[in-house]
Amino acid sequence: MRGRFTVVDLFSGGGGYARGFEEAGFNVVVAVDNYPPAVKTYKANFPHALVIAEDVKELSYQDIRDIAGVTRGDVDVVIASPPCEPFTPANPNRMKDPLDRLYSDPVGSLFLHAIRLIGELKPKVFIIENVPGILEGPLKDALRMEIRRVGFDNVYFNILNAEDYGTPSERIRVFISNVELKPERRPGPTVGEALEDLPPPGSSYPPNHDYPQEVPRRHRKRVARLRWGDALIYFTGAGGSRHPNYIRLNPNRRAPTVMGSSRFIHPYEDRLLTVREQARLMGFPDYHVFQGSRDAQYDMVGEAVPPPLAKAIAEYVARIL
Repeated sequence: MRGRFTVVDLFSGGGGYARGFEEAGFNVVVAVDNYPPAVKTYKANFPHALVIAEDVKELSYQDIRDIAGVTRGDVDVVIASPPCEPFTPANPNRMKDPLDRLYSDPVGSLFLHAIRLIGELKPKVFIIENVPGILEGPLKDALRMEIRRVGFDNVYFNILNAEDYGTPSERIRVFISNVELKPERRPGPTVGEALEDLPPPGSSYPPNHDYPQEVPRRHRKRVARLRWGDALIYFTGAGGSRHPNYIRLNPNRRAPTVMGSSRFIHPYEDRLLTVREQARLMGFPDYHVFQGSRDAQYDMVGEAVPPPLAKAIAEYVARIL
């Protein structure tokens, strides 16, 4: 028998959000995503869930009901992680007007489709995850209005740090919900603690621990001189903000925010991290397997909700339910 409470997972990605909820005893019954590697990864890790490989814009409650047999009001929780690119300051091309990011940007408007489906499904609890930039300027009031328009009077903007809930890396995210979230804190391990028992890359276990792409030749001498916490390069984001890349991880601290394949240098070796090492820094268990190309695997890890944070939220929601 699976978990007591049912979950529908929108913009399900590689399953980090769902992994935390399932570890807390929930049962994910339906997931929606149209990115082929994510669909394949989700099916491999949650074979009991029905994965709908469709564009959320084209999906309605009737479709979910007909395909999965999920009826309005019977879903306990809807979790959703719409794309954050239109809202993050790391994107130098995001629209200047915050409201345009939500209403005019075709990717940003996917957030509105998440709200629409939540209104149609009528779950007991919904939780939408995104970057803090989703609250910039008038966006917070706009989102509150949109959520109330689909039938939820109570709207909370919960700002949580993943490292406070068992994750070995830093990540600040907003969780918009119809219940106030106050999960139990449990500090995460350090980088060294998270990686210490991994075998060398190329070992047969755990999965996704193949040799990573080599550091570009032009960077190798400089990488060898990096000290813990130093960054090799910086890239420019929105408004001229600077963001470090090729960071030599400090084994005695938690990692900075996990983003992609060329984000971190190993604490003791002059190489990039493997997919599994990046996944460890996000709190994924080793049995969670990532499918698709190596770049797709790195992206799914970096775009996920860290499972330990998701589990802490799920445990709190279970007590409410």
